[in-house]
Amino acid sequence: MKRPEIIKRHSLFILLLVFSFIVQDLFSQKIVGLDNWYNHETNAKTGKPYHYLWTDTEFSGYSRWGEIFIARGAKITTLGKPDSKVIGKINIYIIVDPDTTTENPSPNYIMPEDIACIKKWVMDGGVLAVLANDGPNCEFTHLNELMIQFGMTFNHVTLHPVNGDNFEMGASINLPDHPLFKGVTKIYLKEISDINISGNAKAVLTEKGKVLIAENRYGKGYVFAIGDPWIYNEYIDHDRLPESFQNRKAAENLTDLLLSYSKQK
Repeated sequence: MKRPEIIKRHSLFILLLVFSFIVQDLFSQKIVGLDNWYNHETNAKTGKPYHYLWTDTEFSGYSRWGEIFIARGAKITTLGKPDSKVIGKINIYIIVDPDTTTENPSPNYIMPEDIACIKKWVMDGGVLAVLANDGPNCEFTHLNELMIQFGMTFNHVTLHPVNGDNFEMGASINLPDHPLFKGVTKIYLKEISDINISGNAKAVLTEKGKVLIAENRYGKGYVFAIGDPWIYNEYIDHDRLPESFQNRKAAENLTDLLLSYSKQK
């Protein structure tokens, strides 16, 4: 065999190998969908959707959490009303703080057909993360009709009230041995609701007998729940939080946890 032919074959092999890695990367990219249907607040000044969104770069947004997902190779997207076609294309579905009538005069409630769709999607391997809020600031009636399917319901209460900049009032330090808290000794949780658990649901973080964070392996999927939007821009870094709080590290751990449970689409 002549040397030029060997070089040609080796070059072709390398090109095919590179192409296979590119294709593999494209098909292995996980897609994270953030709800903008149940949480659909509009900025009074701009008329645009805001509050707990990837595109919101103010303290009220999730742009920094979105950057963490992107840094790990995931694709982020924003979702309207869920149906099997919409959520069938994503790996992780995040629902945050469903609207009350104070926040949205015409809220989009979680309806029975939505519950059936989401439940089946999780059963088939979807990863659902629900970040609610405290009593006055979240629509619990319809949200709990969804969450009870996974052995969880939020209580209409406000725990960890914080006066002004007295951040220690929102500190949680007795953190369990759980992947969420790997390398984390202190987090900030402001004005949070606790969670009732039943069935296969498990407590992740408990304080004074109250469950603040819970999870459930449901079918082939996974459900994570916390009664606080928690890691939005205002409280993920140290713009306001003292250096002793490690919300950023916990957010990175949560991102890794959700991605680890998600299946390829």
